[in-house]
Amino acid sequence: EHPLRGYNTIEQTTAARRALSRSSEPVVCYAVENLPPKNGGEPLYQSLRGAVARGDAVLRESLTIPACDARSWRVPAGWLWRVVCTDGPQVADMNVWNADDPAERFYASKTRQMHATHLSVGDRLWSCMPWMRPLATIVEDTIRYGFDEDGAGVHDVIGSRCDPYTNQLLSGETKNTCCHSNLTRQALLDGLAEADVHDVLNVFMCTGFTKDTHQYFTKPSPVVVGDYPVSYTHLRAHETPEHLVCRLL
Repeated sequence: EHPLRGYNTIEQTTAARRALSRSSEPVVCYAVENLPPKNGGEPLYQSLRGAVARGDAVLRESLTIPACDARSWRVPAGWLWRVVCTDGPQVADMNVWNADDPAERFYASKTRQMHATHLSVGDRLWSCMPWMRPLATIVEDTIRYGFDEDGAGVHDVIGSRCDPYTNQLLSGETKNTCCHSNLTRQALLDGLAEADVHDVLNVFMCTGFTKDTHQYFTKPSPVVVGDYPVSYTHLRAHETPEHLVCRLL
């Protein structure tokens, strides 16, 4: 029998509907186990964990990103890249594009739906529609923070990026060293536009939602010098190599 049948008034139906929602167990919307298997199979990804520490990976390029600035780099398909904390606790916002077609880019909200509010080993960075395919997979994470008693985690895909427009609304001040501004300046240097800058992976950010008001909060990052996540660039759909461009501030 339908749980809402037998009520005669809209008030009764409304109250019953609310009660049904509150009493029901949550249902996970996306069955991660039904996602297409990772190209190369799990043994490949297991072998990549610790590859840098073992000396099995050859460093091809290294760059330092100054404070309040951004840099970009190209990642060939099948390569690894690391984001390393080199000078005290820091956080960084990262954008990712298909190097040959920047219309295909990292889709933070879908990645969050597929995996979790915060990413770690095994999670994939998914691209936007209509492609909807993994740009990269996180194969190693030296922080492995999990979730603390406040519900906070690290490497979030919930917080977007700070920007001068929101700052202007909240403070009345003009500030052009926000995350969005830094990413935009580098994007323009690379021939893209401000509109190509998109929601980010907040690397090293320790964030969550307050339990009482459910507002976005941040805590000091647990990162220390030497910490890093490692991502592996996919040989993606139909085994066609695709290269990436990443920007980080």
